[in-house]
Amino acid sequence: MTQLPHDHGGDASEPLREVMARIRSELVDVAQLIERLEPLLSNGRSTEFLASPDHMRVMQGIDLAVQKTHGLADFLDGISERLEPEHLIDITTALNVITLEDMKRRLMASIHAPSSAETYQKASGDLEFF
Repeated sequence: MTQLPHDHGGDASEPLREVMARIRSELVDVAQLIERLEPLLSNGRSTEFLASPDHMRVMQGIDLAVQKTHGLADFLDGISERLEPEHLIDITTALNVITLEDMKRRLMASIHAPSSAETYQKASGDLEFF
């Protein structure tokens, strides 16, 4: 890990621990979005569908995805707790590969945007094509 000088004279460097905290928040958001799928797959379905091995594999897969996403978020949190505030990073290039604008805004230091899970929960009945 590179430790850069703390001179912000025009560079876009920021504390790595803050960047990792924003990434952790995104992972938690992903887990919440995935968790919301579970009721859709079991609500009002026939008992044959609920008892099918394929359905159980899907439900177990969703549960595993949520657990893994939370685990990665906690892992990042554990690493970032050990970082010194002097560890700086410029995420400009990394942000350029992200195609979801709302996620890109949330990962930027100076912007505060609601989480995807929060946005979609409030957007009941709205439809967004992508």
